[in-house]
Amino acid sequence: MLLAIDTASQMPSLALYDGERVLAEETWRSANGHTVELMPGLVRMLERQKVSPSELRGIAVALGPGSFTGLRIGLSVAKGLALTLAIPLVGIPTLEALVYAQGRKRGPVCAVLRAGRGQVSAAFYRRRQGQWRQQGDYRLTSWEDLCAEIETRTFFCGEIDAQAAALLRKRLGDKATVASPACSLRRAGYLAELGWQRLERGEVDDPATLAPIYLRHPAIK
Repeated sequence: MLLAIDTASQMPSLALYDGERVLAEETWRSANGHTVELMPGLVRMLERQKVSPSELRGIAVALGPGSFTGLRIGLSVAKGLALTLAIPLVGIPTLEALVYAQGRKRGPVCAVLRAGRGQVSAAFYRRRQGQWRQQGDYRLTSWEDLCAEIETRTFFCGEIDAQAAALLRKRLGDKATVASPACSLRRAGYLAELGWQRLERGEVDDPATLAPIYLRHPAIK
């Protein structure tokens, strides 16, 4: 049994996966309440499925990009469980799990998350030999600058509100296809599938050194 934890944004998500089925999944909107909502949600999920923590065989956690506080909370919980239960830990980039949910799309896919201050975190992906491959580095950019990079028809998914979708269509016309809200929702079930695949390949991370992906230094108050 694998537990997946995604706290990269204001839409945290949890899932339990047994290698064949997503047994339970919960995604909800949180107004910066990850600290008080994550553990109770996790405990409820385990109890509802009658799964003991000792039955977990691995943890998958979203690494970012994302909210500094959200990532710190999720990673702390994941590391604590992995160390306490002596089970493997796998870190998955947030945008990688998001694009994995898009299936077998052809052409480039741009996955985005809101980053605050009018900016977005973004990365481009293409399918190569049946796998999604990231093209280039992560970007911390504005919608306008992101549009300026587009040269061919691109599928956009992620945290795209109505205003951003309108801008994409205005600036890019038929070069932009925007995922529906349901397809853009980050679900921990997809994170769990990716985590399970990596566990089967023996690709595990060291809890002592696994670090979140930040594209901006946290604000110091």
